[in-house]
Parts: sequence; C-alpha cells; structure tokens
Amino acid sequence: MNELKDYAKSFKPNFISNNMAKGMYYYLRNAWKKPDINTLRERMIKWRAENAVTKIDKPTRLDRARSLGYKAKKGYVLARVRVHRGGRQRARTNKARKPKKHTILKIVKMNYKWVAEQRAQKKFKNLEVLNSYELAKDGKYYFYEVILVDYSRPEIKNDRTINWITNKTNQHRVHRGLTSAGKKSRGLRDSSPMNKNRPSVRAGMGRGK
Repeated sequence: MNELKDYAKSFKPNFISNNMAKGMYYYLRNAWKKPDINTLRERMIKWRAENAVTKIDKPTRLDRARSLGYKAKKGYVLARVRVHRGGRQRARTNKARKPKKHTILKIVKMNYKWVAEQRAQKKFKNLEVLNSYELAKDGKYYFYEVILVDYSRPEIKNDRTINWITNKTNQHRVHRGLTSAGKKSRGLRDSSPMNKNRPSVRAGMGRGK
C-alpha cells in the first residue's frame, strides 16, 4: 500500500508539462511587450495623419481587446483615439504685464486613458464605452483603442455576458467615471477604509482626489 502511495505522489501525467504548445494569444501578448520599433514608428506616422478619433474595423492588439470583452460580432465598435501629452497651460493674455498665475500649468486630474474614452463617447453618442487599452506613445501623443458597444442591437441584448450594459443605470458610464480607467483615476482601486474617495470626496471633507 505504501508503495502505491509513493508511486501516486511521484506520478505526473503527460498533459501537465511546461513544454506544452502555447496558444496564439500568448505569442501576441509577448510580441506587444517588446514591439518592433521601426514598425511601430511607421504606424504612428499614419495614425498622426488621421483624425483624432478614428473608427477602425479590427483591433490592433487582438489579445488585449479580447481580454477586455471585445467580440467580433455586430454591436461592437472600435475607435482609435489620439491624445496630446503634457500639461494644460492657461491661455496668455495680451496685457503688458504677465499675471503670476499664468506661469502655472493646469494639472489635469483625469488620466489620459479616461480622456480618450470620453472623446470616443463624444464622437459616438449612441454607443457606450466598454473599455480601452494603450497602443503606443511618442513625444507628442498617446494612442489608445476604445471598445464601444451599441446597446440597441439585438445581438447585444441577447448576449448574457454583455447585456448588462443595456440597463439605464449604465448609461453615460464613462462620464460618471464608471469605466476601469475612470475608477483608477478616481482612486477607487484602493479599498482601504482610510481612502477619502469613498464614499465620495465631499464626504471625505475634500481630502480625496
């Protein structure tokens, strides 16, 4: 009996092996960790010549899009968004003396991904933002791809994995900071009771973000 127990402990089936063949998404994910610089530069040159918000047919990062809920079916829309990097400086006046406050850069509290989602929502008003992911960046711009959902289509209403977005409580969710990027920018990833962003910044005596 003891010999059988020892054999059972030492037995390892063939399908539990580190040398298993990896799937396509595994190699796509690894390829985007260190993308080819020359190829990425050529793409960004084309992206800079396009509009700031451009509708696209297929995701550039298929692995990331699928992990965030994208499906190749009717009702899903993809948009590539270009966002300026850097701070936001106040407009200068024509006065002879420069006001003191005009030397200060205005700090934008929203992260760039949340800004990109809001601009995509403004472009496609009949859709709802599901999620987004970063594509690339250069010295002047950030490039994101935003996943939007047409909640009025029957393919979305009949899909149990996504029909929650058809509820009225989820309308304009990106403007209320309910997307993943919005929650991160609002400081809601931390569930500590000392987090002054919960239940709200007003309840925290303005000590939150």
